[in-house]
Parts: sequence; C-alpha cells; structure tokens
Amino acid sequence: MDLLGSLSGETQLTPAPVQCSRKGCKAVAAYQILWNNPKIHTPDRRKIWLACAEHREWLESYLKERLLYKETLPFDASKGAGH
Repeated sequence: MDLLGSLSGETQLTPAPVQCSRKGCKAVAAYQILWNNPKIHTPDRRKIWLACAEHREWLESYLKERLLYKETLPFDASKGAGH
C-alpha cells in the first residue's frame, strides 16, 4: 500500500457494487424495496431492502405476507438508495 500516494489523492478507489439484501446473495442490486413496520416506525418512515432481479419477488412476498410492504422502485447505484 502506498500511503503517500493515497494521501496525495493519486489512488482512486472503486466502490464495490451494491448487493442484493437476500441472505447469501452476491448479485448486484437492481431494485429498492421500501417497507415500514407500523408497530415501531412512524407512518412516513421507509426502510429499504435492495434486490436483484432474481430475488425481487421473494423479498416483496416476504414483506407483503407481514403487511410491511410499501413499494418497489428501480435502484441506480450511482444515485444511492432512497432516490
């Protein structure tokens, strides 16, 4: 590691791809699934799980069964979650 190079800004770190929230999945996230637990969150609060195309439906179903699901939006890693 070049400490002096990193201090001068010569090195550039590439951010790791944002991964799906499904346990054990390493795929890149393509969707953000918004949810809220009304027992512990205010009505306007939104928690976000990220999902790949393969696990989108599974994660949505999991939240819908528990009456926590709000909506699913596309995820653009360059903008981050919540945008």
